[in-house]
Amino acid sequence: MDQQSEQAAALIQRSERIVALTGAGISVPSGIPDFRSSSGLWASENPMLVASVEGFARDPRQFYRWIGPLLDQVLLAKPNPAHYAFAELEWRGQLRAIITQNIDGLHQKAGSHEVFELHGHLRSATCVACGQRVPSEPLIPQVRQGEVPRCSCGGAFKPDLVLFGDSLPMGLYWLAIEALHQCDLLIVAGTSLEVAPVSEMPLEALRRGAKVIQINKSPTYLDASATITLAGDVAEILPRLVRRAGAIG
Repeated sequence: MDQQSEQAAALIQRSERIVALTGAGISVPSGIPDFRSSSGLWASENPMLVASVEGFARDPRQFYRWIGPLLDQVLLAKPNPAHYAFAELEWRGQLRAIITQNIDGLHQKAGSHEVFELHGHLRSATCVACGQRVPSEPLIPQVRQGEVPRCSCGGAFKPDLVLFGDSLPMGLYWLAIEALHQCDLLIVAGTSLEVAPVSEMPLEALRRGAKVIQINKSPTYLDASATITLAGDVAEILPRLVRRAGAIG
């Protein structure tokens, strides 16, 4: 293990209030595409057309045509070693919360409990006309057939995701901010940090005196201010750090 990785493992070992901030990169090894890479979800689609509030209101069929394949990928996906590494840190009593931009639920499948899904999830859907909320599972066959799932009132059901133009769930947002204010270590994993306000969260932790470990394949603005930055696949790097931290302890 190189010197920076040893330092990161030692930092994890001695931290008592760890918070994780995760993005799409952590789930790519589980078979779920990211958004912004050359092969990502936005490579062939304009997000403002297919995944915005206005776009959904204008043509929900276009949204469901886009999200249909992703839905199956999410349903089939299994947690990878990075998800399990965070669950292990929670089991050890060190990890207090995971703040995620992901909608796949893989942190929970891996055994994590305190997960703030700031961009929503696919477990339920809400009628845009009357507000009725239902489980998503019964709607999936309609989506696979290319149909827009509709409420008994005639309104379209929208998955409980945060689309472009939507507000973040503010209750979860403030819980996330509170966790950041209390943490002594923030692990930023698999996110390009390009979407506000989540992109600004590492700065909140740094301002409060927390250390920051960043693990990502590509450079981000945080490279200049993170305590330690490790370039590479989080599914390979994080489990190694957690194992080493356990050995040190």
